[in-house]
Amino acid sequence: MTAAIPWPPALAGSPAVVVIEQAIARQRLSHSLLLHGDDPDILVAIALAIADRLLNAQGASAHFPPDHHPDCFTLRPAGKMRQISADATRELIAKVQVTPAVAPRKVAIIHEVDRMHVTAANVFLKTLEEPPAHTTLLLLTTRPYALLPTIRSRVLQFRFPSIGLPLAADGWTPWLDDYRAWLGRLSGGVTDKRAVADHVFTAYGLVARFGAVLGFATDEVWKQQKEKLPPDLADDEQVAIETGIANGLRARLFSEIEQATRAYALPRLVAGDEVARRAIIGSIEKLEHNVGLLRLNLNESAALEDFLLASLRLWTMR
Repeated sequence: MTAAIPWPPALAGSPAVVVIEQAIARQRLSHSLLLHGDDPDILVAIALAIADRLLNAQGASAHFPPDHHPDCFTLRPAGKMRQISADATRELIAKVQVTPAVAPRKVAIIHEVDRMHVTAANVFLKTLEEPPAHTTLLLLTTRPYALLPTIRSRVLQFRFPSIGLPLAADGWTPWLDDYRAWLGRLSGGVTDKRAVADHVFTAYGLVARFGAVLGFATDEVWKQQKEKLPPDLADDEQVAIETGIANGLRARLFSEIEQATRAYALPRLVAGDEVARRAIIGSIEKLEHNVGLLRLNLNESAALEDFLLASLRLWTMR
């Protein structure tokens, strides 16, 4: 049977996909796969393509899309804390212990497996050690090293690169243009108090606009994703998905700020500009530090404000 769900076009024929296809064809696919990379949408697409090939294989008495298949189960973070609880993990384990309804085997997809509470992770570890018969577990994460080492050691790992889809965020390109222009004015030097005030006001304007861009992008992506979600998804799971979308977009925007900063500084570094050298090192260190604090629930506006004010100081040092 031809698979109904194709591989992402940019990854079709890639080494990882070829290995998985061959293992499925030979019925030698590992019972537990860790799919990781920078783009969660790519990981979901890969997981659904694998599930489609396993569930709708020869011998199935009926065919369904994976997200509506009676032998395909999902586990997602829930609530604003976006955690996978021990109770939810036990519920999934109970489901995969049952004989398949229509397919030759069962598939369980665990989204953002790094969000497992430590108790849930230990419960799940026992299932990895003694996997149910005719069951494939697909673990998805953008942070593989946040998993317990004992879990990583019991799964076959595949990394999938981001395919670089454009970011649909209204106002983001003008924001980056204005940020680069601001850096240009900073590197020209600050000569009086009025200029300092102008730079500070510009920085706070960038902070306010950043929040608007992130909010718009989150709403747009959430509208698209919501249409693809199973209709029986619980409210707390939907909250977790929407929060995850916002966090993923936020990380991507900060990454592009870092790239813009490096690109702006590079010609000045080549020219031997000492101010640029100090500024790029200091500002990138500050940005990376603040991005790390975002994972500990630092507000993105506070993180960006701190970075921009530090940049103001660093780029104007003489």
